[in-house]
Amino acid sequence: MGHDVVQAASGDEGVSQLKGAPVDLVLTDLKMDGLDGIGVLKAVKAHDPDIAVILITAYASVDTAVDAMKTGAQDYIEKPVSTDKLRVRVDKALEWRTMRTAAERLEATTHVLSGARDHDEEDPGSFEGIIGASAPMQRLFRAIDKIARADTNVHIAGESGTGKELVATALHRRSTRAAGPLIKVNCGAIPETLLESELFGHEKGAFTGAIKRKLGRFELAHGGTIFLDEVGEISPGMQVKLLRVLQEKEIDRVGGERPVKVDVRVISATNRDLKEMVEAGIFREDLYYRLHVVPVNLPPLRERTDDIIPLARHFVSKLRRRINPAVVRLTEDAERHLLAYHYPGNVRELENVIEQALVFAEPPEIQTADLPPQVSGATPKDEGFRLPAGDIGLNEFLEAAERQMILDAYDKSGGVKTETARRLKIKTSALYYKLEKYGIGTVAGRDLEQDAEGDVGRPESE
Repeated sequence: MGHDVVQAASGDEGVSQLKGAPVDLVLTDLKMDGLDGIGVLKAVKAHDPDIAVILITAYASVDTAVDAMKTGAQDYIEKPVSTDKLRVRVDKALEWRTMRTAAERLEATTHVLSGARDHDEEDPGSFEGIIGASAPMQRLFRAIDKIARADTNVHIAGESGTGKELVATALHRRSTRAAGPLIKVNCGAIPETLLESELFGHEKGAFTGAIKRKLGRFELAHGGTIFLDEVGEISPGMQVKLLRVLQEKEIDRVGGERPVKVDVRVISATNRDLKEMVEAGIFREDLYYRLHVVPVNLPPLRERTDDIIPLARHFVSKLRRRINPAVVRLTEDAERHLLAYHYPGNVRELENVIEQALVFAEPPEIQTADLPPQVSGATPKDEGFRLPAGDIGLNEFLEAAERQMILDAYDKSGGVKTETARRLKIKTSALYYKLEKYGIGTVAGRDLEQDAEGDVGRPESE
């Protein structure tokens, strides 16, 4: 039949050989000295419940057959066994295994993708969902077209909020792997103790709480693409394991006894400078070159100002249906203020600005007063720290400087508090206290209840 066969002279020997090679089907006698067929069946299912088992015996009975099926046998054949009958039963058992494996993969993939962000219909003026008519973005789109066709690893570099995930999605959609899955992993958002299991999967009983086998993200991405966001956050130990996967094209499940081959294209991204991390000795140089085969650099929003208004209008159209459906546009003055702002949080910050403005806007348009204070009062040179107005003491000066420093770090981190704390070199618990103290992380520091009672910040003439 073309199958590779491993033979064993006893039940115990057969079970021990399970650890040495991948097995799809076990054919076992029922009555044997030492470990009998039912014992073999139980041991096989404990090792891997997806392995099909066929019991063969000359001592057939209804009770024995029922016990075997309850324990997990796929079939039960009486001696003497004809070749034709054996072929049919083997094919049937292997078909069961294929269907079970496919169902397990589908369940795991559905679970992963169910947490993925839903994207609205693509804007007619966009490239794979990316808005950009400026010269830097047009160059990026041409590069994506070329890079997507080459089945090689890609590293995307750019500040937080520039759209690295969108670029990864565009690379996958335009690649020869587009029909396969795109699995996304934010390495910085998963605790180090869980990251190995998330990436490579685990076997049942590998650790406390591992009640069944779990397929890792690399296995789910087989035949497609895996996007490793914030890859610069992984620990030195995980760097070694990731390097092995890239070199050997295989993964080891936690608690597993044999490697699993994977065919995956890796797209990685980070807002940190990996080259500097290599020089500082905190990122492996060999892993850097494995990931950094083809680099893609995303321009910050301040270097593509021609895209600010198209992006803002896109976000109004996208978000208004959920927040304030009667608002349909921005005033010219509001657009001038949007152009004047420097966006340390890039496109993500611009989307946040529009979302905040929609909360306060009166139909049919967003006015300047609806924009967050840092934007509505912005000028092209409105960057850096400013002294509070009037006579101030040392404490007031220090608090103003601290607030501005925290706000800048918060914007550059895209609102991610752990990253903000890392930039400021303080504990996350201390950061939470200071965010609450200075009103950072609320809707631009506004009091929603006050705004609901009266149009806070609007001239009385309105």
